[in-house]
Amino acid sequence: MRESQARECFAALSQETRLGIVRLLVRAGTEGMAAGAVAEQVGVSASNVSFHLKELERAGLITQRRESRSIIYAADYAVLGDLIGFLMKDCCAGKPEICEPVLASATCKPVTTRKRAHA
Repeated sequence: MRESQARECFAALSQETRLGIVRLLVRAGTEGMAAGAVAEQVGVSASNVSFHLKELERAGLITQRRESRSIIYAADYAVLGDLIGFLMKDCCAGKPEICEPVLASATCKPVTTRKRAHA
């Protein structure tokens, strides 16, 4: 990732609603969410969420696709990964043990469900 692209990403993420939208879309997975559902979840109007989605898309952090009459937005995991890589690229000063905990905390962990014992 070029520094100019990283700055654009960080600028887009520096706004509270946009950061919340990206985190929401990351949790939504590759299926993404319709714009109306995003607006409802973050508690803003449809026109307001539309503005924020455009800014995030312009920065390359999210993608959109049309499904029937809806526009579905999803996190662009490749760009988000590149952004993390940009930050960590020169990490460690030759000591990988410094970065390992940070990188490990950024990886997905499987969701486990606990079965209840019946009384």
